[in-house]
Amino acid sequence: VQLQASGGGLVQAGGSLSVSCAASGQTFSSYTMAWFRQAPGKEREFVGMITRSGGLTYYADSVKGRFTISRDNAKKMVNMHMNSLKPEDTAVYYCAATEALFHGQFSAARVDYWGKGTQVTVSS
Repeated sequence: VQLQASGGGLVQAGGSLSVSCAASGQTFSSYTMAWFRQAPGKEREFVGMITRSGGLTYYADSVKGRFTISRDNAKKMVNMHMNSLKPEDTAVYYCAATEALFHGQFSAARVDYWGKGTQVTVSS
């Protein structure tokens, strides 16, 4: 599967932003999808995930209650809406796909496919 993220940008603290990920390939619904992010000088970190059917999500504590992930298997899209953004949310955000069945946080090492990142910058 090939992944293309879009929708990043610049927003003030407290604002909202959405990022999207479009997938190509026949078997999008077979993948657990996730978002990771990487800030300058830091390791890539898990942000949130959504199960194959879209029925379950899981978020890192740092974004829980502020970020919401959804997916549309017919359109082969996964979206993440980010509210109450903070300067510490500034990072490059990556869409990720794994064939493994997960419900919970997982490491970047478990990702099978990455999309190119999209920059999200939150100004104070």
